[in-house]
Amino acid sequence: MAKSSTLRRRRLSRRLRELREAKGLTATRVTAEARKRVKGKWSRGKLTRIENNEWVRPSVTDVEALLDIYGVTDPEERQAYATLTKEARNTGWWVGYSDVLGKGAYVGLELEAASIRTYEALVVPGLLQTEAYARAITRGHGVTNDADIERYVEARMARKQILAPGASGPQVWAIIDEAALRKIPENIRDEQIRYLLDVQRPTLRVQILPDAAGLHPATAGSFAILDFQDDPPVVYREDVMAQLFYEDPVEIAHCEMVYRHVQAAALSVPDSRAFLENMLTK
Repeated sequence: MAKSSTLRRRRLSRRLRELREAKGLTATRVTAEARKRVKGKWSRGKLTRIENNEWVRPSVTDVEALLDIYGVTDPEERQAYATLTKEARNTGWWVGYSDVLGKGAYVGLELEAASIRTYEALVVPGLLQTEAYARAITRGHGVTNDADIERYVEARMARKQILAPGASGPQVWAIIDEAALRKIPENIRDEQIRYLLDVQRPTLRVQILPDAAGLHPATAGSFAILDFQDDPPVVYREDVMAQLFYEDPVEIAHCEMVYRHVQAAALSVPDSRAFLENMLTK
């Protein structure tokens, strides 16, 4: 499995925060000490940005200074941090698509997720889109330049490589609202629905939430829960203005409860397959 620099940055931020808290040091005290060790290169609020994972390429010098302040002297432990910092500084394939993916924060986490549980209210999940549907979605978002549209589609298809045969990608469980299926343009509907049927396997399942289910706990909108082998889970949502990540255990627990309720309201996997098959043109 490819290593995600996004996940490594998140892990490094969390561990550095945990080291500070274990020492009982305030951010103000650490900042003052860091300024003495990294003269002229430690601005106000820098520690907060580090601990909140708001950095792009972690500084080796900054990490070493923090380890010194926190009294980390064991050579093996320091080497582990050095390796983690190096991996966190790497760039992923999505950097080449920064014009359409931005920082690619979600893509970087998706790359190394052990499982992805997603509920989509209005569109087919990105990992399960055909090229034609991805193209239609992009046009629907208001992109009109053909070259730009193709960039979006290329990036979307590149994301799907984690689900390629033989890839040690995540287990995926997708709940798709019936409304999302009805919004697929008629000329590409059969192709997209057949893909949803054909792509399924023991590690990738699709459930349909029919209109008949009525109101449910996820009426507020779509979201995805990403679980990792060695890191805490994260919940991802997006709106027209921003990508939102939730990591607080209370928030995670709430989203998991909502997902369980929606999953219970959705059709079973076999019934969902029958539902999709009935949507195909006879």
